[in-house]
Amino acid sequence: MKHTINGSTLPNIIWEEKPEGCNEIIWRSKSNPIIPRNLLPGGNSIFNSAVVPFEGGYAGVFRCDDKTLTARLHKGFSKDGLHWNIDPTPIKFTYDNELIGKFEYGYDPRVCWIEDRYYITWCNGYYGPTIGMGYTYDFNEFFQMENAFLPYNRNGVLFPRRIHGRYAMLSRPSDDRHTDFGDIFYSESQDMIYWGRHRHVMSPAGGWQCTKVGGGPVPIETGEGWLILYHGVITTCNGFIYRAGAALLDIDQPWKVKYRTAPYILSPQMLYECVGDVPNVVFPVATLLDAPTGRMTIYYGAADTCTCLAYCYVDELIDFIKSNSL
Repeated sequence: MKHTINGSTLPNIIWEEKPEGCNEIIWRSKSNPIIPRNLLPGGNSIFNSAVVPFEGGYAGVFRCDDKTLTARLHKGFSKDGLHWNIDPTPIKFTYDNELIGKFEYGYDPRVCWIEDRYYITWCNGYYGPTIGMGYTYDFNEFFQMENAFLPYNRNGVLFPRRIHGRYAMLSRPSDDRHTDFGDIFYSESQDMIYWGRHRHVMSPAGGWQCTKVGGGPVPIETGEGWLILYHGVITTCNGFIYRAGAALLDIDQPWKVKYRTAPYILSPQMLYECVGDVPNVVFPVATLLDAPTGRMTIYYGAADTCTCLAYCYVDELIDFIKSNSL
């Protein structure tokens, strides 16, 4: 079924047609992993990173862990979205308050174009993990804002436009470690500084998403509601396993879940997803969208080690969500 998608044209979107005989709603790139762990000198891994169209090509903010295993944010550029030139020097933010700007660590960034700039959210070290915020106009200069929330919080994901005049964000309150719990919440702000009007969105459910859930890429506005990808986690005798699901949120009240996939849509099955620093992880963080064709390209981290691509059609994904909802 053809669905309305509110988005721009991206004729040079990275794309591979579905392989013959594939019956999955999402399929992987034949070039995976597109960014290996050792692309940067002195680096340990590159994963869970955000990419956006920029000046006829692509720009991104990348999670790059060095050999001390300190997570830092790096900028990168690509002409085709597959082959990346990542700056080996971490991003240096300009900030007004040293207490906030003093860098401990930063990881799992998202990048969202809103109005006149690219906003960046990430898991920021400030006496524990919280949601760091910043922005850039050109991926050259970066400006850090106040943290959105108190510790402890992760997976801050901005909506791409104001909702009823207010900025909006999804997040996942947590604790100071890799938690065995986690619900997704919705928050609003008039100024991107003070956040409130918090609303519960979703809790863990059964099966593959029974331990915790967290937001993924920037939501996509469609005629059926806000389309989101999210990660779900199950605790097994061998530790956590991270899979991906999808949901449709109400367009005017995004804390209301209209549909949510009972089955996962992507799970760690390939060697590069099952073997790495943290085995058995797929973690979607960014999407590229060509609205007229409904083609969507997904950037995801694999095994907390490398960066990969997958593809789907938005129309098919929406129909799948509605037909396979909890």
